[in-house]
Amino acid sequence: MRQDAYTEHSGKAVEDKRFSHMMAITLNPNSGYKEGIIRCVTSREGDLEIKGYVDRSELRLVSETVPNHFSLGNPLTITGENEIVGMLHEEDLDFLGLEDPDIWVDEATGLLHLYFTIPFISRDKQKRHSLVHLGHAIGNNLDSLKMTEPVLKASIDSYENAHAKEVSIAPINTQGIRLNLFEGHNKIAGDRDTYSTVRIARARNMGESWEFGETVFHPAEHHIPWIGGHASPGPLFSKEFINVGEGKLLGVINGREANQKIGDVVKYGMFSIGLFIYDYENGKIDWVSPEPFIQDSEAKTITFASQFVETNSGKGILYAHVDDSFVRAYTLYAEGIRALLP
Repeated sequence: MRQDAYTEHSGKAVEDKRFSHMMAITLNPNSGYKEGIIRCVTSREGDLEIKGYVDRSELRLVSETVPNHFSLGNPLTITGENEIVGMLHEEDLDFLGLEDPDIWVDEATGLLHLYFTIPFISRDKQKRHSLVHLGHAIGNNLDSLKMTEPVLKASIDSYENAHAKEVSIAPINTQGIRLNLFEGHNKIAGDRDTYSTVRIARARNMGESWEFGETVFHPAEHHIPWIGGHASPGPLFSKEFINVGEGKLLGVINGREANQKIGDVVKYGMFSIGLFIYDYENGKIDWVSPEPFIQDSEAKTITFASQFVETNSGKGILYAHVDDSFVRAYTLYAEGIRALLP
């Protein structure tokens, strides 16, 4: 652990006896980051380290009780959820519940936008194909959300556009567009492996349909061992926290080692948190750290960042989930992180 760059907090950020697996916390800036949403796993089928496991989930509210610790509240209610999910449902697919929320507040209007995964998998376990939409809801607060059609509507006719999740919101560039990042997936000809990739989503309106864009980071093309199999964009830091140049932001990226094939079984590698520099003006990733930044002390297979809150000059709290089971807080130190940058 790089103690000059971050400190791992003891214990869990959220605990509740009703759920043994909680993950993907996101917090509302309009509440001073004291309220938010978390994904609760209602059932898990299979082994977390083996490809093919299935989680079913629901989203619930959380509220801060003491600094960096939250209590679990009621299930999140979104008006129109059943209608939108029903519209997306296909007969041979099984809906797994909403997943992986991200809150973004429009400073111009004060309106809260919630993005989340809407996942479907094949009912036929031999096929196991899936369709993953990036959903959206809008409201004045977490109690008044109304679901719209997905901002990225996945297509069964396009393998590359069949998955969209884990959004990272970029600033508006000089063309008046946000080149947001999201996690997609891809296969390489002749390779059985599926890779998680980082892609661009062009957004002219944050509440309406976005455009699928190009892949800006493909693990198979960069040969960085810690992120050799799967990549997913994480929170971007503000320029006030660390400034890496005009039109660019530093952030965290989640990465997983390449899959291991053991007979007919595909075993996942370690998922860790790294650093990356994103050129949001031109939609390019300039740099990804050659080594992971954070691996939780208790992680067996996953450390995955979902929320960053800047607390004071040069410090902030990063929330990540460990083994898709509990959320941990880490204090980040800008001065120590700068020493890791190119």
